[in-house]
Amino acid sequence: MTAAKAKTSGHAPFELMKLPYEDTALEPVISAKTISFHHGKHHKTYVETLNKLIAGTEFEGQSLESIIKATHKDEAKRKIFNNAGQVWNHDFFWNSLDPKGGKPTGKMKEMIESSFGSYEDFKKKLTETGVEQFGSGWAWLCLEGGKLMLKKTPNAESMLTEKGCKALLTIDVWEHAYYLDYQNKRPDFLSAVIDKLLNWRFAEQNLG
Repeated sequence: MTAAKAKTSGHAPFELMKLPYEDTALEPVISAKTISFHHGKHHKTYVETLNKLIAGTEFEGQSLESIIKATHKDEAKRKIFNNAGQVWNHDFFWNSLDPKGGKPTGKMKEMIESSFGSYEDFKKKLTETGVEQFGSGWAWLCLEGGKLMLKKTPNAESMLTEKGCKALLTIDVWEHAYYLDYQNKRPDFLSAVIDKLLNWRFAEQNLG
């Protein structure tokens, strides 16, 4: 069971997910310094804030997925949704990366070519999806209607609340995910992650 799946089926109080690799394992694409801020500070703060927000509420003891679905589009519970969504998204993001990543093989290769024409077309379109997400957000590879699709979501939104759409991989395009390493060059960050770090084994597991 992956860390992301283990966490989403867990219950509060939530804990910061342990990375499935060392802080230095994603270099040179993502530096250990970025990991220390992104995982050790941003992600950690979302977890701690969520636990404080749900303490003593009807959400205490519920799973992360249940909290996200129950608070989605509820302005009175926007802070809970934002923090729960960011915990889930970050858990999923860390599992979407693999130090030994590269081009897809086997079933995922076939599905990429069937859905996008070629790996290069897929890479171009996923990069564009991430670049076109205005401001903070996420670029997703999803399964919808038996076909691979690319989608983008703002802020803490994810595929959990998209009916009929199942997340396979995600790339974080919030500035804290890449600014220390790439400054304002989001396209370069996306291109490097797609080429060298995507976890295609995780994507295939999520086809389920």
